[in-house]
Amino acid sequence: MLRYLTAGESHGECLSAIVDGLPAGLAINEDFINAQLARRQGGYGRSARQQIETDRIHFTAGVRNGETISGPVAFYIKNKDASIAERPAITRPRPGHADLAGLVKYGRDDARDILERSSARGTASLVGAGALAQLLLGEFGIRVISYVVNIGGLSADVKDKTIEAIEAAKAESLINCPNPAAESEIIELINRATENKDTLGGIFEVVAVGLPPGLGSYAQPERRLDGRLAQALMAIQAVKGVESGDGFALATRPGSEAHDEIFRDAEREGFKYYRKTNHAGGLEGGMTNGMPLVVRAVMKPIATLGRPLKSVDLAEKKASEAAYERSDITAVPAACVVGEAAVALVLADAFLEKFGGDALGDIRAAYDAYLKRISQL
Repeated sequence: MLRYLTAGESHGECLSAIVDGLPAGLAINEDFINAQLARRQGGYGRSARQQIETDRIHFTAGVRNGETISGPVAFYIKNKDASIAERPAITRPRPGHADLAGLVKYGRDDARDILERSSARGTASLVGAGALAQLLLGEFGIRVISYVVNIGGLSADVKDKTIEAIEAAKAESLINCPNPAAESEIIELINRATENKDTLGGIFEVVAVGLPPGLGSYAQPERRLDGRLAQALMAIQAVKGVESGDGFALATRPGSEAHDEIFRDAEREGFKYYRKTNHAGGLEGGMTNGMPLVVRAVMKPIATLGRPLKSVDLAEKKASEAAYERSDITAVPAACVVGEAAVALVLADAFLEKFGGDALGDIRAAYDAYLKRISQL
């Protein structure tokens, strides 16, 4: 089992995590991990906090001479702004945040105690853990990528683009979007929202390629991979909806147009069965089917607005404007990277569940044997 636990507050000393279950012998590429952390901080429409922080990973356990050695991997990401003790109390909870529910649940009277942990700043730990999962998956030719497909209702269609074309296009993008024509319109929309002191949500897509068929299981509900992916994505701050493959669009189609017919090519290298369509997004019966895995998540607009929404001052029990904390106009480009990390962690867990071993070489031997077996079907 691959599992992780994070800790830390938005303006605390640091953010940290422990990742347990990685095999011994996995090469740790710190440059790759730090690049992922930098991607999370990028994107047009981000707040000034992103210019303050320069996130870098610091390992404190489980890594020696650049590779995992058997125990849990522990790391931290330092906060330059570690002003939690000096920051003002908040008694005017912000609609759309954890403030009010958290105050009630934990019996606190200062929403600072809630928002410091519930803040999306904490996703830096998740991205660090997800980068470790991506390094493991990469050892077996599995790639996980993400990109924006919609911000503020403006669609950025990537239909018929190859993974290579998508990666090349989004590398030049300010908003992690592989559609240059749509990007210019989206940036204009973000500028208008900035002027209006408003915020924007959107949709991001995560794709994994190189997955073997058979990860996950239909045997028990909690083992179904689509359910595990949905839970991981829904647990990201501000995500309010998830779909796999064609998702909700399938409700509008007859069965003859909703399913992916199966074909076999005897000359095909490896697994000889394939599909010409991918309406299922690479998932059938809670398992991967050999096609690219495609999942999408909806992120609501950031809940902290420059024009504060109505609230109540809990100290005075009177109507008031919500408190304002430094905030983004849109964080969908960053949410892509967080979603990518979340998906990678679920897939790495499912991969180890099927091919697991204590050493990387043991996993590789089990994986190679499986590929050989299914190539003969």
